[in-house]
Amino acid sequence: MWDPVGKSGPVSALINSLSPKAISWGVNLKLEIYTDEKVAANDFKAGVCDAVVTTDISARDFNLFTSTFSAVGAIQGEQELRTLLSTVSSPKAAKLMRQGEYEVGGILPIGSVYIYVNDKNISRVEKLQGRKMAVVANDPVVTTMVRRIGGSAVPSSLANLAGQFNSGGVDIIFAPAVAYNIMELYKGLNQGGGIVKYPLLNTSLQIILRHDAFPEDFGQKMREYSLSQVDSMLKLVDDAESEIPADHWITISEDVKTDYDAFMRKSRLALKDEGYNQPLALTVMRKVRCKYSPTNTECVLKQE
Repeated sequence: MWDPVGKSGPVSALINSLSPKAISWGVNLKLEIYTDEKVAANDFKAGVCDAVVTTDISARDFNLFTSTFSAVGAIQGEQELRTLLSTVSSPKAAKLMRQGEYEVGGILPIGSVYIYVNDKNISRVEKLQGRKMAVVANDPVVTTMVRRIGGSAVPSSLANLAGQFNSGGVDIIFAPAVAYNIMELYKGLNQGGGIVKYPLLNTSLQIILRHDAFPEDFGQKMREYSLSQVDSMLKLVDDAESEIPADHWITISEDVKTDYDAFMRKSRLALKDEGYNQPLALTVMRKVRCKYSPTNTECVLKQE
């Protein structure tokens, strides 16, 4: 499993607490901690391990349906997120959790991703043009979004993301609130920067299993257990957001938010056409959004 903090990190603590449950389900887990997500995902692909806990960026290699949950602007509120996770964790959705030899054994939310800028004056969509933006692991989804904005994508990794931003190597990064203290991102904000208070996307950790290595019902039990941990994960997120000083947040007007919403919708559709966003996942998330906001135009257009 990947935990940027190592053995003392929150992910390690959560997965360690799973071990007694797994034993009762007939599986004895041997846990290995990686601080480099890419190495963890590659070791899993190579058969070094039977399961991996990684971000939804790397999960794209194993399940396009669940990795699409991080589509930009698709899920912006907690009630929508809870409904989505409850829906896909039910036995009725089990077939969607399988793709080839891989099975998603759980989704653990780690919060909204925000836009961190080194200058508070560049918080509007049109002012992001021409700016250098870090793109983790050459993420095709974020790379495409940056290209549509008119920004300059700078290859990055979770290991050097903070250094690039804090040193001024890039103007903008995309990160959740939990990264603010863990990665010391406040260092890059202290010279007039800020965090745009707009949830760009929801990000998560996903538990990926090699299906044949586990008992037939193990994946479903894992998904149900992961769902029971959502409250704990969201508390970590809420605590992280509350620790960010008020003067580091950039509040945007409703007009600017509307501009972001429109841009994100166009980006989601473009990425669907390019094969990065799975159509069924987009439809499920639209239905969830429209459950809570039925008067939105998208609920009539049904483009997703």
